Amino acid sequence: MATGTGAAGAAKKKRSARHPSAIKRTRRNARRAVINKSRVSRLKSILVAVEQAIVGGDKAKAAAAFKAAQPVIHRSVTKGVLHKNAAARQLSRLNARIKKLAAA
Repeated sequence: MATGTGAAGAAKKKRSARHPSAIKRTRRNARRAVINKSRVSRLKSILVAVEQAIVGGDKAKAAAAFKAAQPVIHRSVTKGVLHKNAAARQLSRLNARIKKLAAA
């Protein structure tokens, strides 16, 4: 008899939730996954907009995009999409690149 390890265990089908609380949790997880996916997408889109403005070389446009991105990045921290240190690092690096545009 297989005990669930090795090749025989890997071929086993994953069991679905049986307890009412576990069934409810899987429904909730599916709903939250859709919400989190849209939040991650929004964050990536705003970061791409800032990147394009920086690459374009226009400091005013880059600064405006950065100003619009800041609340989105901070909100993603409060919603758990991004770690606070990762957000701080991204903001710092983007700001440094925008400042470098002014010098160039």
